[in-house]
Amino acid sequence: MHPLTHPLFLQYIIHFNDERDYFECHEVGEEYWKEIAPKDKTHPLTGWIQLAVGMYHWRRSNFPGALRSFIRAKPKLAQENIWTEGFDHGQLIELLTDSIQAVTERLPYEHRELPLLPGDLIRAVEQQKQQYLPPQYDDYYLMHKHRLRDRTQIIALRQQKKRRNL
Repeated sequence: MHPLTHPLFLQYIIHFNDERDYFECHEVGEEYWKEIAPKDKTHPLTGWIQLAVGMYHWRRSNFPGALRSFIRAKPKLAQENIWTEGFDHGQLIELLTDSIQAVTERLPYEHRELPLLPGDLIRAVEQQKQQYLPPQYDDYYLMHKHRLRDRTQIIALRQQKKRRNL
Protein backbone atom coordinates (compact mmCIF):
# COMPACT_ATOMS: atom_id res chain seq x y z
CA MET A 1 0.00 0.00 0.00
CA HIS A 2 1.28 3.46 -0.88
CA PRO A 3 1.64 5.39 2.40
CA LEU A 4 -0.63 8.17 1.20
CA THR A 5 -3.48 5.75 0.55
CA HIS A 6 -3.43 4.59 4.17
CA PRO A 7 -6.93 5.16 5.63
CA LEU A 8 -5.61 7.60 8.25
CA PHE A 9 -3.92 9.80 5.65
CA LEU A 10 -7.02 9.70 3.46
CA GLN A 11 -9.00 10.87 6.50
CA TYR A 12 -6.44 13.65 6.94
CA ILE A 13 -7.15 14.88 3.39
CA ILE A 14 -10.93 14.69 3.89
CA HIS A 15 -10.71 16.53 7.22
CA PHE A 16 -8.48 19.19 5.62
CA ASN A 17 -10.14 19.83 2.27
CA ASP A 18 -13.78 18.97 2.86
CA GLU A 19 -14.41 19.62 6.55
CA ARG A 20 -11.68 22.16 7.35
CA ASP A 21 -11.30 20.27 10.62
CA TYR A 22 -7.59 20.83 11.19
CA PHE A 23 -7.77 19.50 14.75
CA GLU A 24 -8.84 16.10 13.41
CA CYS A 25 -6.09 16.30 10.77
CA HIS A 26 -3.65 16.56 13.65
CA GLU A 27 -5.29 13.65 15.47
CA VAL A 28 -5.30 11.19 12.53
CA GLY A 29 -1.91 12.41 11.32
CA GLU A 30 -0.38 11.82 14.73
CA GLU A 31 -1.99 8.39 15.01
CA TYR A 32 -0.51 7.41 11.64
CA TRP A 33 2.90 8.90 12.52
CA LYS A 34 2.99 6.92 15.78
CA GLU A 35 2.28 3.78 13.74
CA ILE A 36 5.11 4.23 11.27
CA ALA A 37 7.76 6.60 12.65
CA PRO A 38 7.25 7.22 16.36
CA LYS A 39 9.56 9.83 17.82
CA ASP A 40 11.03 10.74 14.39
CA LYS A 41 10.21 14.44 14.40
CA THR A 42 11.91 14.91 11.04
CA HIS A 43 9.61 12.45 9.22
CA PRO A 44 7.67 14.10 6.36
CA LEU A 45 4.39 13.07 7.98
CA THR A 46 5.16 15.54 10.78
CA GLY A 47 5.19 18.25 8.10
CA TRP A 48 1.61 17.36 7.18
CA ILE A 49 0.65 17.48 10.87
CA GLN A 50 2.34 20.86 11.29
CA LEU A 51 0.55 22.22 8.22
CA ALA A 52 -2.81 21.34 9.81
CA VAL A 53 -1.74 22.77 13.16
CA GLY A 54 -0.75 25.99 11.39
CA MET A 55 -4.18 26.23 9.78
CA TYR A 56 -5.86 25.60 13.15
CA HIS A 57 -3.82 28.35 14.82
CA TRP A 58 -4.38 30.76 11.93
CA ARG A 59 -8.16 30.32 12.09
CA ARG A 60 -7.96 31.18 15.82
CA SER A 61 -5.82 34.27 15.03
CA ASN A 62 -2.87 32.75 16.87
CA PHE A 63 -0.43 34.20 14.35
CA PRO A 64 2.81 33.27 16.19
CA GLY A 65 1.65 29.64 16.58
CA ALA A 66 0.55 29.48 12.94
CA LEU A 67 3.81 30.97 11.69
CA ARG A 68 5.91 28.59 13.77
CA SER A 69 3.93 25.58 12.51
CA PHE A 70 4.05 26.61 8.84
CA ILE A 71 7.78 27.34 9.01
CA ARG A 72 8.43 23.90 10.56
CA ALA A 73 6.23 22.16 7.98
CA LYS A 74 7.78 23.72 4.89
CA PRO A 75 11.20 22.01 4.79
CA LYS A 76 9.62 18.64 5.57
CA LEU A 77 7.23 18.97 2.64
CA ALA A 78 9.71 20.73 0.33
CA GLN A 79 11.38 17.46 -0.64
CA GLU A 80 9.59 15.72 -3.48
CA ASN A 81 9.30 12.13 -2.31
CA ILE A 82 6.77 9.40 -1.65
CA TRP A 83 5.10 11.64 0.98
CA THR A 84 4.20 14.32 -1.56
CA GLU A 85 3.22 12.06 -4.47
CA GLY A 86 -0.29 12.71 -5.69
CA PHE A 87 -0.03 16.41 -4.85
CA ASP A 88 0.93 19.27 -7.11
CA HIS A 89 4.23 19.88 -5.34
CA GLY A 90 4.70 23.42 -6.66
CA GLN A 91 1.23 24.40 -5.46
CA LEU A 92 1.81 22.71 -2.10
CA ILE A 93 4.95 24.78 -1.50
CA GLU A 94 3.11 27.87 -2.74
CA LEU A 95 0.32 27.13 -0.24
CA LEU A 96 2.87 27.07 2.58
CA THR A 97 4.73 30.14 1.31
CA ASP A 98 1.49 32.12 0.92
CA SER A 99 0.28 31.00 4.35
CA ILE A 100 3.55 32.09 5.95
CA GLN A 101 3.24 35.47 4.25
CA ALA A 102 -0.40 35.85 5.28
CA VAL A 103 0.16 35.10 8.95
CA THR A 104 3.28 37.29 8.98
CA GLU A 105 1.06 40.14 7.74
CA ARG A 106 -1.64 39.05 10.21
CA LEU A 107 -4.22 38.64 7.49
CA PRO A 108 -7.52 36.96 8.37
CA TYR A 109 -7.70 33.17 8.08
CA GLU A 110 -8.38 31.83 4.64
CA HIS A 111 -8.85 28.14 3.91
CA ARG A 112 -6.36 26.64 1.49
CA GLU A 113 -7.11 23.36 -0.29
CA LEU A 114 -4.49 20.66 -0.52
CA PRO A 115 -3.59 20.55 -4.24
CA LEU A 116 -4.38 16.98 -5.28
CA LEU A 117 -3.37 15.81 -8.73
CA PRO A 118 -5.77 13.74 -10.83
CA GLY A 119 -5.03 10.07 -10.29
CA ASP A 120 -4.81 7.36 -7.66
CA LEU A 121 -4.82 9.62 -4.61
CA ILE A 122 -8.03 11.41 -5.62
CA ARG A 123 -9.68 8.07 -6.39
CA ALA A 124 -8.62 6.72 -2.98
CA VAL A 125 -10.00 9.83 -1.23
CA GLU A 126 -13.31 9.52 -3.08
CA GLN A 127 -13.55 5.85 -2.16
CA GLN A 128 -12.81 6.67 1.50
CA LYS A 129 -15.54 9.33 1.48
CA GLN A 130 -18.10 6.70 0.49
CA GLN A 131 -17.29 4.75 3.67
CA TYR A 132 -17.38 7.79 5.93
CA LEU A 133 -20.19 9.86 7.39
CA PRO A 134 -18.73 13.27 8.19
CA PRO A 135 -19.76 14.96 11.41
CA GLN A 136 -21.60 18.26 11.15
CA TYR A 137 -19.78 20.91 13.14
CA ASP A 138 -20.32 24.64 13.10
CA ASP A 139 -17.44 27.07 12.59
CA TYR A 140 -17.28 28.00 16.27
CA TYR A 141 -16.80 24.37 17.32
CA LEU A 142 -14.11 23.83 14.66
CA MET A 143 -12.30 26.96 15.80
CA HIS A 144 -12.26 25.97 19.47
CA LYS A 145 -12.39 22.18 19.22
CA HIS A 146 -9.43 21.57 21.52
CA ARG A 147 -11.38 23.20 24.35
CA LEU A 148 -14.92 22.06 23.52
CA ARG A 149 -14.40 18.35 22.83
CA ASP A 150 -14.99 15.68 25.43
CA ARG A 151 -11.73 15.55 27.38
CA THR A 152 -12.78 12.91 29.93
CA GLN A 153 -10.35 10.30 28.64
CA ILE A 154 -7.45 12.77 28.41
CA ILE A 155 -8.03 13.98 31.99
CA ALA A 156 -8.25 10.38 33.26
CA LEU A 157 -4.94 9.49 31.57
CA ARG A 158 -3.24 12.57 33.06
CA GLN A 159 -4.51 11.69 36.55
CA GLN A 160 -3.35 8.11 36.13
CA LYS A 161 0.11 9.28 35.08
CA LYS A 162 0.26 11.73 37.99
CA ARG A 163 -0.57 8.93 40.48
CA ARG A 164 2.21 6.75 39.03
CA ASN A 165 4.73 9.56 39.46
CA LEU A 166 3.88 10.17 43.13
